[in-house]
Amino acid sequence: MLDKLEQIESRYQELTNDMSSSELLANPSAYGKAAKQHRALGEVVQKYQSLKALKAELVGARELFDTSDDEEMREMARLELESLQSKLDTTEQELRLLLVPSDPNDEKNVILEIRAGTGGDEATLFAAEMLRTYARYAEKQRWKFEILEASESGIGGLKEAIALIEGDKVYSKLKHESGVHRVQRVPQTEASGRIHTSAITVASCRKLKRLT
Repeated sequence: MLDKLEQIESRYQELTNDMSSSELLANPSAYGKAAKQHRALGEVVQKYQSLKALKAELVGARELFDTSDDEEMREMARLELESLQSKLDTTEQELRLLLVPSDPNDEKNVILEIRAGTGGDEATLFAAEMLRTYARYAEKQRWKFEILEASESGIGGLKEAIALIEGDKVYSKLKHESGVHRVQRVPQTEASGRIHTSAITVASCRKLKRLT
């Protein structure tokens, strides 16, 4: 994996240099392709650089732990080693996922459909909460989130809602959301305090072009 990451980092640097050349700037089509590839590789390179930084920090913490005669310093180094190793493991896993060949549909926008299922009024409240959750997530991703249709329940919930989400790699991050989502909790509509199970269905469909 490390050899492949080195190659990707090298290619990323080549593209960075090429994109400032007058020849490429004079060719909008070629520049667009280069910029797209540069963006695609950038996420991997950034994560790889984080991995290398973590490894360097690990070496320093391990050296302090092995050479220090101060027990307090050794304990601090030990805790730092545990924290850094956890971050390193997570970063390595994220890199492996980034290296998986992308789905050609990953760049597409999404039509998100949410429908209340089992659970009556509580399910409609859950549906409304999930719609707000997706809206907040879209905002953090700097995506455009537009509600196309919504059918409200009498208590402020949603029987169903359809939203359009547009932006960078929307489908790649939402394609696994489709299916049944359940929650177990004491609902607002339950006076006796019993735990209640509610369910909604989510459908995340790729969208080929902007609706008119």
